[in-house]
Amino acid sequence: TSSHTRVGILNNPSSKIREDNTAIARGILAAFLTQNNSNLKSFLSKLSKEETAKSLAAGTKIVKFLIPGMDGDTLEKKYNTLGLDLIKTHQMFCQEVLKLLPGQMAVISNGR
Repeated sequence: TSSHTRVGILNNPSSKIREDNTAIARGILAAFLTQNNSNLKSFLSKLSKEETAKSLAAGTKIVKFLIPGMDGDTLEKKYNTLGLDLIKTHQMFCQEVLKLLPGQMAVISNGR
């Protein structure tokens, strides 16, 4: 409800982290790192659909899901070069610091 709200994502996968099972997570991280807020919301909505996850798992390229106005070249480059270490770091933080179980979800708020 506020234009001053910030959203962040931490990945806490329950399975072993591999390229083939992190397509959505890498797409989300790449979008956060490369896109402006207006495009980010629409793109994340598209990525969160079940059919998108199935399509990416089947080998569809991330660029198929871009929305008009997105910087597709920058997103694709970041998506393809984003290492799994970042997701592993997220996983460690979630489990070691936040004390979440593997795959457990949580909402963390630091607001007024």
